[in-house]
Amino acid sequence: MIAVYNTRNNTMIETGRPEEKGSWINMVNPTEEEIANITKAINLEGDYFIKDALDDEERPHIEIENNQILVIINVPIIQNSRVIYETIPLGIILTEEHFVTVCLQEAEVLKEFVSGKVRSMETYKKTRFLFQILYKSASLYLSFLRDIDKKTNEIELALHKSMKNKELIGLLNLQKSLVYFTTSLKSNERVMEKLLRTKVLKLYEEDEDLLEDVIIENKQAVEMAETYSNISSSMMDAFASIISNNLNMVMKFLASITIILALPTMLASFFGMNVKVPFQTSDYGFAIVVGMSAVLCFVGVVFLAKKEMF
Repeated sequence: MIAVYNTRNNTMIETGRPEEKGSWINMVNPTEEEIANITKAINLEGDYFIKDALDDEERPHIEIENNQILVIINVPIIQNSRVIYETIPLGIILTEEHFVTVCLQEAEVLKEFVSGKVRSMETYKKTRFLFQILYKSASLYLSFLRDIDKKTNEIELALHKSMKNKELIGLLNLQKSLVYFTTSLKSNERVMEKLLRTKVLKLYEEDEDLLEDVIIENKQAVEMAETYSNISSSMMDAFASIISNNLNMVMKFLASITIILALPTMLASFFGMNVKVPFQTSDYGFAIVVGMSAVLCFVGVVFLAKKEMF
């Protein structure tokens, strides 16, 4: 899918004309034909910039080819699988006259730009646009990290009473997301620092300030992800022990019940023998045996209760 936008009078408009100067071309899992059309329309040196961004294993980096710049970063996404939060490469191509974004699926980080909700956003201000995307990406990481923290707290409450693996699996999946986030954020940070250090792009003073803000925001996300990851790892060990302890308590309770039920069974076995036993000629023999069984059960319950077996 390809969508082409341009800003006019501070308003985002979908034009559908990729050859127009100052356009933002948003490509989502494009076909070979679409890649060829866009490559020709904006005079890209080759289609490898676009195809690199479509590799889901591509690491964040910067490439420069004849004044055409490719910046690949990892952005957070929400999946419907067990691992809810993951990351995916987002390619950003800057040419002299166009701004291109390429991703395997619709990126959450670009939705506000498409809807025109981002203030002071102009498609022809390519450097500023790039830094705004980087800033939105770092902010989205922070938002998802807060969601992960909330879900972790919910799982923690459930695990206090649970003996199932469902909650542990959920916690494990969140831990995987935190690992993805930490790795991606650190890779993005290296890209940002390279942009600031090497002056690959022409930066005005406002652009440098924005990039520094992006780096600060990204560092905060890295620290938060590492903190949550350490907490999650500790919780995994602790809650595994809690589940094991809960299971032991249930087994101890069942063992106590078994002992209590064994006492009248043992007494009934004695009086069921085919030999002379007490009270066999008494009209109240059965009542006496039942009473003795009840007394034995009561004594057993009191004894086991003192031993904290219930």
